[in-house]
Amino acid sequence: MKIAAISVIALCFTVSLFAVSLFAASLSAAQDYLSPSDLLLSRDGKTLHILASTGKQLIDFDLKEQQVVRALDLPGEPTDMVMSGDGKTLYVAGGGHQGRVWIANSGSLVGEIKTGHTPMSPIVSPDGKRLYVCNRFDDDVSMIDLESGETMARIAVLREPIVASITPDGKLLFVANHIPDGRADIEYVASKVSVINTETQEVKTLPLVNGAEGIRGMEISPDGKKVFATHLMARFHVPTTQLERGWVSTNALSVIDVASQTLEYTVLLDDIDQGFANPWAIGFSEDGKTLVVSSAGNQELSLIDLPALTSKIRSQSSLPEGEAHLHAHNDLSFLSGMRKRVKLKGVGPRSLLVNGDVIYVGNYFSDAVEVVRFTSDWQTESELLQLGKEQEVTPERLGEMFFNDSALCFQNWLSCATCHPDARTDALNWDLMNDGIGNPKNVKSMLYAHITPPAMWLGVRADAESAVRAGIQHIQFAVRPEEDAQAIDAYLKSLTPIPSPHLVEGKLSDSARRGEQIFEQVGCAHCHPAPLFTSSRMCDVGYTTGQDEGQPVDVPHLIEAWRTAPYLHDGRAATMKDVVTTFEHGNGHGKLSILTEDQLDDLVEYLLSL
Repeated sequence: MKIAAISVIALCFTVSLFAVSLFAASLSAAQDYLSPSDLLLSRDGKTLHILASTGKQLIDFDLKEQQVVRALDLPGEPTDMVMSGDGKTLYVAGGGHQGRVWIANSGSLVGEIKTGHTPMSPIVSPDGKRLYVCNRFDDDVSMIDLESGETMARIAVLREPIVASITPDGKLLFVANHIPDGRADIEYVASKVSVINTETQEVKTLPLVNGAEGIRGMEISPDGKKVFATHLMARFHVPTTQLERGWVSTNALSVIDVASQTLEYTVLLDDIDQGFANPWAIGFSEDGKTLVVSSAGNQELSLIDLPALTSKIRSQSSLPEGEAHLHAHNDLSFLSGMRKRVKLKGVGPRSLLVNGDVIYVGNYFSDAVEVVRFTSDWQTESELLQLGKEQEVTPERLGEMFFNDSALCFQNWLSCATCHPDARTDALNWDLMNDGIGNPKNVKSMLYAHITPPAMWLGVRADAESAVRAGIQHIQFAVRPEEDAQAIDAYLKSLTPIPSPHLVEGKLSDSARRGEQIFEQVGCAHCHPAPLFTSSRMCDVGYTTGQDEGQPVDVPHLIEAWRTAPYLHDGRAATMKDVVTTFEHGNGHGKLSILTEDQLDDLVEYLLSL
């Protein structure tokens, strides 16, 4: 079973993001940041094993000497790791589209196991015989026999399985699907949790409350009775006219009952006048009395009285059926009197590990482990343990920090990454104020936004530069220095596409090659010409309604289209197949209607391979 994880990142400087000098905006040289993504404690408690994501290393940190004693280079970028039952072997997931689990023993790589696209959250079964791995962009979970190294099964789940946790008896694997699946122009849109019966491989889908999305952390309580998951709470039904009291977005912790496999409660992690933006990692004290949750957007920890939380949730069971959840995810005072917020010195706490009276925090953007010591009455003190060499921060790195930082937002309710996780889409429709009220639009990916103007679906921003600045002012309700926006521009311009999971060994499949020819023959290339597959023009495709009726919409590029569902300006098309069949997009001259079912499948396969 996965030991409490922790990501650890030591930045070249040991100060908070808010003190970073903006001289960085003038730098252009690439830097070798570590960006740790996970951390485990050795069995003897003397060594912290650290994954450095962009550094592509497995680092051993001696806690007594407070220094790095070994750094093992990895073949690719890692995501997460897990320790074998005997504590001797580490299984490290990574490699992106060339997914692998690397096997490390005594500081050396001794083998590897092929997995799916972007493997994450490896889990060893309690009996030590199986390894489960979430294949994020293949939308499935690998079940691997550790004795033979062979994949026993690939179990399909929903969308972007990103983190998992297994029950102590090994019978149930809870898998969090990062963002919602399906169309966005409907009443209920939310991420879901898949519950896998590891013996039968049957999958049960567990919906979270409406608006839940962006799941990042998931852990089973020490007693094995509850599953806790961190996520966002999008208020996508309302216009974005204000931020007070979490009007647009709140941040939550959902509690799932293991025995009944049902959602028990959803608790808001915010306060009335301050958000707990982008909740991420989860940990528990050894005595089971303290639940620890990190805010990766607000550089904080929450120390929560777990027995008090459990008791209060239980008391809500007396509410009339259907009212408990309504009360829960609208109550910004739910944690009052049972939680302490702890401000961190580092930036980007995306993982944590609780050991005794110490919380080790991995600050993604600080290249340092933050050691937070706490007493029984929650008095705290912390220090940063440096991992890497001191180096300057580039504009791109600074922009990535700002993009994920809720300090740019009024009362810290959200960051840019709240609606654009990993600078892509949250799969929701939002009613922004730039084109009126009552006409929500689907969130676009930020990939290539700066080279495919105009911005926004109705083209109300001339370019992405204008949109970035308008977003800070009118979505985050803040006034920031121009340098902040320039850094965000630099970060977004640095984004590169991820190879599609539909490719075969990096190339188009036979079906996609046929689809490429059909794409040209039926005229799709007229509006979506290569290489970016957009004309960068506005076009009336007949889908706008209400106050938008008859207005043209921006022609989006199709790079990474496999990742940006749902489709069309209002997210009405759940799949690419729906785009060309149900909604007959691109059938202006009747050419799509003459295609056979197989030809349509080939066309879709090509579009999803870009």
